[in-house]
Order: sequence, then C-alpha cells, then structure tokens
Amino acid sequence: MKDYELTLVLPGSATAAKKKNTQEAIEKIVKIIGGKVGKIEEWGKKELAYEIAKNDSGIFLHYHLKLEEEAVKMLPQKLNLEENIIRYLLVRKEEEK
Repeated sequence: MKDYELTLVLPGSATAAKKKNTQEAIEKIVKIIGGKVGKIEEWGKKELAYEIAKNDSGIFLHYHLKLEEEAVKMLPQKLNLEENIIRYLLVRKEEEK
C-alpha cells in the first residue's frame, strides 16, 4: 500500500450534518475498496478563487489514505457519485528520504 492525500471541497453552504455524512461516506468507500483512512483534517471554510458549481466558498477536508493501485483507479469513480463534493484532488504522497 502506498500513501495518498485526498482533498475534498464541499459547498460553503454545507451544514455540519452534510459534512459528517460526507466524511462517513468517504471512510466507507475507502474501506470497501480495500484502503485505510489515516488522519482527517478539516481546513475550514475558504473563499474560492472562482465559482465552482455556483459556489463562491467551500469547506475543505483533507484525508491521509493508504491505497493499493487498483483502489486508486476506483476511487475517482466513487467520488464522482457523491453529490456533496464539488471538487477533489487525489495525489500520491512523496516518499521521504
């Protein structure tokens, strides 16, 4: 398994309940595809540089994940189905030397 970082953007108008539901859904998806969720950070609500899906602010969530190669291919498909996520970025974490 390799280390990855996933950053999600939820609409700025998302309620605490929607944020919690999204977090639980992401954890469930990662578990189903055989990955592990490490640390979860909430970066808070920030103004966006440009409008995304009619939202000018977003709530940022950052996940540290451990995923297999096949799971990395499946995760974007699953994330696209989540209606509360307006953007996401999945990157492989550089190995420290």
